[in-house]
Amino acid sequence: MATGYFSLVLHAHLPFVRHPEDPTVMEEQWLYEAITGTYLPLVQVMGGLIRDHVPYRCTVSLSAPLMTMLTDDLLKLRYAQHLDKLIELAEKEIERTRPEPHYNRLAHMYNDRFRSLRDTWRSHEGDLVRAFKWLQEAGRVEVITSTATHAFFPLMDRNWANIRAQVHVAAELYERHFGFRPRGMWLGECGYVPGVDELLREAAIRYFFVDTHGILFADRRPAYGAYAPIYCPSGVAAFGRDLESSEQVWSAKEGYPGDKHYRDFYRDIGFDLPMEYIKPYIHPEGHRIYTGIKYHAITHDQLHDKWVYDPEIARGKAGLHASHFRGNREKQAQRLRGDMDRPPMIVSPYDAELYGHWWYEGPIFLDNLFRQFHFDQDVVETLTPGDYLERHATNQVATPCASSWGFRGYNEHWLNETNAWTYRHLHVAGERMVELARRHPTADPLTMRALNQAARELMLAQSSDWTFIMKTGTTVPYATRRINEHILQFNKLYDDVRSTKVSEPWLADIEARNNIFPNIDYRIYAS
Repeated sequence: MATGYFSLVLHAHLPFVRHPEDPTVMEEQWLYEAITGTYLPLVQVMGGLIRDHVPYRCTVSLSAPLMTMLTDDLLKLRYAQHLDKLIELAEKEIERTRPEPHYNRLAHMYNDRFRSLRDTWRSHEGDLVRAFKWLQEAGRVEVITSTATHAFFPLMDRNWANIRAQVHVAAELYERHFGFRPRGMWLGECGYVPGVDELLREAAIRYFFVDTHGILFADRRPAYGAYAPIYCPSGVAAFGRDLESSEQVWSAKEGYPGDKHYRDFYRDIGFDLPMEYIKPYIHPEGHRIYTGIKYHAITHDQLHDKWVYDPEIARGKAGLHASHFRGNREKQAQRLRGDMDRPPMIVSPYDAELYGHWWYEGPIFLDNLFRQFHFDQDVVETLTPGDYLERHATNQVATPCASSWGFRGYNEHWLNETNAWTYRHLHVAGERMVELARRHPTADPLTMRALNQAARELMLAQSSDWTFIMKTGTTVPYATRRINEHILQFNKLYDDVRSTKVSEPWLADIEARNNIFPNIDYRIYAS
């Protein structure tokens, strides 16, 4: 038996953004950038490890909105067109930079990279959910999911019917894609309140994650701190985040992604090059956007006077950082093992988009890390939470405290002066949805469609992404628009159902636009 276990958890999530009526909505780029920067590179790295017979285990959480977008025919078509356009731009860059060897080498690099990503995309027929299913069936990745629209449970006013719907709808969507219920579920923003685990048990979920203090401040002192899960009284296991390993990657000051030799995310030719040249590859109205072609290293905090990016140096740095991270996990496991009757479980969860999209070398780091875990040591074994529960079925019983992995550990990021106005509307709509479901245990076909769409609109409004964006101040008008639209559409559906005056053409229009959860059953809210 290994001295310790290392559990990498990559949480892949984006809010549901789909605008069939307008292909120029810039927020749809979030998906395309994440596919190019993170999801395809991760599939390549994980598939490469399998082909090289490198055993590893890790966990990937695919959120329900992300799975829906990754399997949507319209969005897949638009992404394929987006990738073709990137290749076209890279080819133009090869010609433009021919007199500048340092830049020309990078233009060739991007052209090769985009073509490689397109080959991977086509090899999986544009279905990345199927790609992750293949990785799971190969025995290397444990794929789990998140709550239906990444709602933040601590601020849902203890409306258990609404919380139950978020859990069950997500579990059922996962089952349709993978053929069975997920073993684990990522709670939106790791937002936990006691009682949620009972709803997870109902949905056959075996485990979830909380931040470190969720375990440390449980109602009984955890014997092994955050290095072993605790069973809630419901029997569902809660795994706590390890602070030490998280800080080595997340820390703004000391984290690996800030190394000056890594590629700078913010210096992009979409902002650097003349408008007449770059215009075909940015927003049609002339708004400059990130293209994904970036020629400079981080160097220092300023945006200008950057070094030209050197991929060989960056690759070497990624290997060194992987070695440093791996060595620290060995030391950590050896330090902790003497105080435990089992190997410590070091759980390191991250937003998947950090690896590749924000930190370009992140997938290279992971590739090096898993190879080093296999070839260079025998102290730490890579393991998933599901694996752990099979090996160590006996664990302490305790109830985690209410918590999140947000700023200061609780609710502040999702409830403050920028977004507090949203909750009175969300809470009323949540109560009204329960009322509708209980008033209509059965319904005629048109009313049933309206009730199901009301459930979709409510869930989309409950996404934690909108209040998060309002706090960070990035695309606030879009987040505000989305909450307002979903609440207004929900209220109209509520009024139309109560007055039995549902407009079928209007309903068909919003069904086509907001087509998430095609098999949703509104009666889950009556439970």
